[in-house]
Amino acid sequence: MSASTTDPAADLDRVAGLLRDVPDFPTPGILFWDLSALLADGAGLAATTRLLAGGAEHGADVVVGIEARGFLLGAAVAQSLGVGVVAVRKQGKLPVVAASQSYDLEYGSATLELPADVLRPGARALLVDDVLATGGTAAAACALVEGAGARVAGVSVVLELPALRGRDRLAGRPVHALLAK
Repeated sequence: MSASTTDPAADLDRVAGLLRDVPDFPTPGILFWDLSALLADGAGLAATTRLLAGGAEHGADVVVGIEARGFLLGAAVAQSLGVGVVAVRKQGKLPVVAASQSYDLEYGSATLELPADVLRPGARALLVDDVLATGGTAAAACALVEGAGARVAGVSVVLELPALRGRDRLAGRPVHALLAK
C-alpha cells in the first residue's frame, strides 16, 4: 500500500484509478460505479475523505451520510471534521423515524427516512454520498434535512454524472464533486 499524499491532484488520480464501472447493474441500461476497491484501499479512502471534507467550506456541524455508501464515506468525513454523523436510511430500516421523503431513481423509486431526534434545528449539515446522478436521492436527503430545520451547508460526492443533470435538482445548495464522468 502506498501512502496518502497531501497533493489534491495526486489524491484525485488515486481516487479515479480505484473506481470501476459495471454495465447493466442493478438493471439493464444502468452503468453502476463501484467504489469497493476505493473503500478497501487505505490510502485511497484517506484521500477520498480529505477531498470530500473540502465540501464543508461553509462549515458543518454534522455530516449526513446517505444510504448506503454514503454511510461509510460520511462517517470518515465526520471523523476528519470532528463532528457527528447522521445516517439517512432507506424506508423500514430505522426504529424511530422523524420524517420520510420519496423520490425517483433512474430505475425505479424509493423512500429515505431521517432518524428522530438527531438533527438539531439550525445545524449546518454536509451531505455525503458516492454518486450524484439524477439528483433524486440527494434532493430527498436535502428535503429531510431542511424539513428538520437544519441547513444544507453542502453536498459532497465522489462522482458526478453531469449528463444526468442531478445538480439541477440541488439548486441553491453548494455541490462539491471530486470527479465527473
